[in-house]
Amino acid sequence: MNEKELWVSLLAYNLIRLLMAESAKQADLLPRQLSFKHSLQLWLAWNHGESPGFDEENLCVLYGLIAQQRVGNRPGRIEPRAIKRRPKAYPLLTKPRPQAQDEIRRHGHPKKLK
Repeated sequence: MNEKELWVSLLAYNLIRLLMAESAKQADLLPRQLSFKHSLQLWLAWNHGESPGFDEENLCVLYGLIAQQRVGNRPGRIEPRAIKRRPKAYPLLTKPRPQAQDEIRRHGHPKKLK
């Protein structure tokens, strides 16, 4: 069942992207200039609402509506794919382990840094 759900999700995603590609082609735009969220919302409204049907004229209207909502140029939207190193709650072990164990026995554990 999970596999079927995954395939249906991929099919729906590709359907929305196809609608966006057709809309961009008719509006002489790039598909990346159109909003995926807007396209999805229009498609859901078109299917679940009182849609006029799927003939050629009505699909051209849908394509025109999708092409109305454009996404602006978003420079600097590149984020590094890395994890920042977070500070640890305890200090580093900077002396031999047996010596640190002896100090813990005498003085107790060190306090947390954070």
